[in-house]
Amino acid sequence: MITGSKTEVLQGTLDLLVLKTLDTLGSLHGFGIARRIEQISEDALLLNQGTLYPALVRLEQRGWIRSKWGVSENNRRARFYSLTKAGRKQLAAETQNWKRMASIITRLLTGAEKA
Repeated sequence: MITGSKTEVLQGTLDLLVLKTLDTLGSLHGFGIARRIEQISEDALLLNQGTLYPALVRLEQRGWIRSKWGVSENNRRARFYSLTKAGRKQLAAETQNWKRMASIITRLLTGAEKA
C-alpha cells in the first residue's frame, strides 16, 4: 500500500527483513530494527509499531528469534531481539524463496512487455 512516498511492507517480506537485519547487526530493540530497515530502504518503507511488534511476537513464537530485556542507548528499558540458529536457517530458506519469486515475477513482467 502506498502512503505518501512510503510503502508498507508485506507480512512475509517483513519477516525476511527482520531476520536479515538481526543477522547483519546482531541484537537490536524493536525501534532499532524499524529504523535500520527504513534507513536501508532510504525511507521508502514505512514500519510502525502495529506492523513490527506483531511480527516480532510471531517470529519469537516460531523460535526464529529470542528476546531479553536490556537498556537502550537512551537509558530506557527495552526488549532486545536476536536471531536463533533456527532463525538463521529460516533466513537462508526465505532468501532463496524470495530470489526465486523475484526471478519469476521479472520473467513474467518481461514476457508481458514482449506480448
